[in-house]
Amino acid sequence: MTSVADILKSKPQAVVHTTTPSTTVFDAVKLMAEKGIGALLVTEGEQLVGIVTERDYARKVALMSRSSRETPVRDIMTADVMFVRPDQTSSECMALMTENRLRHLPVMADGKLLGLISIGDLVKDIISEQRFIIEQLEHYITGERA
Repeated sequence: MTSVADILKSKPQAVVHTTTPSTTVFDAVKLMAEKGIGALLVTEGEQLVGIVTERDYARKVALMSRSSRETPVRDIMTADVMFVRPDQTSSECMALMTENRLRHLPVMADGKLLGLISIGDLVKDIISEQRFIIEQLEHYITGERA
């Protein structure tokens, strides 16, 4: 089973995009669009204080007729952020995401932000593991040595 640390190492870019609570929602959504991402971690200095997602924008700004240029991120972010540790497995992360309907999980160790994993990262990892198992079974069945 793959660990969160291994998933982070396999990501092509280790950059975690962040914003601040006082940033406007417009600027946060603009950054997400520029980077092709669906979430930003909200930080104050080194402290993780929340997460803001496209879903937050859709439900808490667009549907409530708020102005994205005037609304600060702090008004729509999720402050109680669920996170995982680097030693947790992809299966544990998938269960946590499924149970809580999450798409992103920050990775934390000793209060320090190490990275961010998405549901896409987990699906990619699980497909890779299954592909490896299938190849091993095919070699076993045909009697070939890997």
